[in-house]
Amino acid sequence: MSERISTSSPRLGSISDDDPILAFDGAAALLRAWGGGLKPDPLLTVSEWADRYRKLSSRSAAEPGRYRTRRTPYMKEIMDALSPGHPAQRVVFMKAAQVGATESGNSFIGFVIHQAPGPMLAVQPTVELAKRNSRQRIDPLIEESPALRDKVKPARSRDAGNTMLSKEFAGGILIMTGANSAVGLRSTPARYIFLDEVDAYPASADEEGDPVSLAEARSLTFAHRRKVFLVSTPTIRGLSRIEREYEASDQRRFFVACPHCGASQWLKFERLRWEKGKPETAAYACEACDAAIAEHHKTAMLEHGEWRATATSVDPSTIGFHLSALYSPVGWLSWERIARAWEAAHSSDEAIRAFRNTILGETWVETGEAPDWRRLYDRRGNWPAGTVPRGGLFLTAGADVQKDRIEVDVWAWGRGLESWLVDHVVIDGGPEHARSWDTLAALLARTWPHARGAEMQIARCAVDTGYEAPAVYAWARRQGFAQVAPVKGVEGFNRASPVSGPTYVDATEGGRRIRRGARLWTVAVSTFKAETYRHLRLDRPTAEELAAGASFPPGTVHLPDWVESEWLKQFVAEQLVTVKTKRGFARLEWQKLRERNEALDARVYARAAAWIAGADRWPEAKWRDLEAQLGAGDDAAAPPSDGVLADGTTAEPSAGLIRRRTSCGRRVFRSSYLG
Repeated sequence: MSERISTSSPRLGSISDDDPILAFDGAAALLRAWGGGLKPDPLLTVSEWADRYRKLSSRSAAEPGRYRTRRTPYMKEIMDALSPGHPAQRVVFMKAAQVGATESGNSFIGFVIHQAPGPMLAVQPTVELAKRNSRQRIDPLIEESPALRDKVKPARSRDAGNTMLSKEFAGGILIMTGANSAVGLRSTPARYIFLDEVDAYPASADEEGDPVSLAEARSLTFAHRRKVFLVSTPTIRGLSRIEREYEASDQRRFFVACPHCGASQWLKFERLRWEKGKPETAAYACEACDAAIAEHHKTAMLEHGEWRATATSVDPSTIGFHLSALYSPVGWLSWERIARAWEAAHSSDEAIRAFRNTILGETWVETGEAPDWRRLYDRRGNWPAGTVPRGGLFLTAGADVQKDRIEVDVWAWGRGLESWLVDHVVIDGGPEHARSWDTLAALLARTWPHARGAEMQIARCAVDTGYEAPAVYAWARRQGFAQVAPVKGVEGFNRASPVSGPTYVDATEGGRRIRRGARLWTVAVSTFKAETYRHLRLDRPTAEELAAGASFPPGTVHLPDWVESEWLKQFVAEQLVTVKTKRGFARLEWQKLRERNEALDARVYARAAAWIAGADRWPEAKWRDLEAQLGAGDDAAAPPSDGVLADGTTAEPSAGLIRRRTSCGRRVFRSSYLG
């Protein structure tokens, strides 16, 4: 007796009524099917696997449906280098945004789960980002691809095999973690490693070392069978991890042929031409015949393009790829949009930096040259110490703890993070003296008069923990962490998140250890130092332009005439220099030009306090609310931001403020947004 057999197993295949196997005896059919299941899967590359098995979810992709490598043909060689049959062990990809790199990394994950199971580690810049990536990209990757859905256990509350940061499958496991977690990085040996956005990684994972080195150490036991995929948009020259790795590789570029003369070349931004003010005319000029290549030629050019090495790799097992957004497929990021982005960015250093990083996939050269303190001295504004100019909308303070004193600078912040130095306070006595902390606590309770009549308190005070951390933790606990933020400065740039945390640390009080007794914020001080110097170099409107209604550029730093030359020298006491490492790579570091730099440190901490308060991320509605609470626009006689009236005379706000407070009553201002 024979029987019909039907199965949807990917190994056994699908047997229809017309299949010749149905003519055999049932037992023989079962035996044949079982034997077929023992055959190894066809040896696919990562790109072939993605084209055959992968489907993109509408939850995570702009173009849902079946994955098509031909949509981004430049990714084929990169993905295939991650296949077991390729000799490369480390694949480096320095790239712009919107070129399909993340989806290629996810295809790598899917390939491992389905075709080449083994332990895999996927690292995002932070644990929180790893969780978000798991929800928004990895879960849809598994759910929308039947081949993966059958391999990974469904998520259940009692099933530890599929959690937010762990996915078990036959023959392997996918561990997802953040570069800020040393525990996650050393959790398990890993044959496969996917390191995403490495330039956003912290300098050290929980003070245990470089996250990339910690992660790669997990793969060393797999010798020549390992695969490490490093991907990132670059950041700053000399500090960029991905640039350093790319320069140590064979530095491959994607060459395409000119549709007019056939000359092969890799695309450079300086060859993109358009009429000034008319980005819609953007076209690429061939470097051989100088003919204009229109956008519609790009699809065919990419389809027939090829990767070519332009250098000799320091490590033969490492290969590197670089790609700018000029290669972005038609319909994603057009040459017209790139031209518009350049025209919009051209007047701002910050915007140009973002353009170079995200559009060109190149590093930004940070000048870091210290401004001349004499120039700052000559352009000081005029407003009394302890008063807030009318542009200031909230206050933060930075406290630099020294052996024999605590130096505090109070800064006012306005729209566009325009800032004014409001007060400079030196508290005598080191951190071992209780009266020093009592004085600092009184400073938090004090108010500063605003040019519009309100009284303002410090919204956040960031206190340096570098000298005597236990004393800072104990004092911060007594004051409450809503207003006080203990901070630890670390070297390095991190523009995506220059302040991270808070992390809970043990504190000591009265000889008793309190577990998780303090909340510590980590500050990438290089980011805020470079930002401060960049803002100090901003061009300022003339007196005539101010009288005509011009405003100061966003980020302008206003300094009062009551600060002395010593404070100004401390404010520009460091300079960013390029040094060579033992391996010959360039590295940036801040070096002191003078011994004392308390003013610069206090500014960095005050700026970090503004970040912690959320000022970098507030929408327009919050800024309008701050202005409404201060009565912005209701005082036509109020002086401009620098304390100088349009007619050139100096404002004397003190008497007017006293009269206004007498007639209107005492208003102590502290926005609900600030803690």
